[in-house]
Amino acid sequence: MKPAKGKKKRKAREARAPETPQPVGRPSVDWVYAAQITVPEPKQPISFRVDPDVLDFFREQGPRYQTRMNAVLRAYMTAHSAEDNK
Repeated sequence: MKPAKGKKKRKAREARAPETPQPVGRPSVDWVYAAQITVPEPKQPISFRVDPDVLDFFREQGPRYQTRMNAVLRAYMTAHSAEDNK
């Protein structure tokens, strides 16, 4: 006997469908009371010169390359601030 038309395709789709996570239990709502809404300070627009290969490297990483450049500068600042506090 042949399977019903479309049944084979449906089984294939079901086999590929990602599993949805099942809730483990009701989450605690205590985090709601601890949450603090903050408004981040606006970024300061600047202009500075960097070597072409440095700029190319960050641009090749994709969108938001300026955000990544900021993260690298922040990591450098944090590392050196920690050294100053020793």
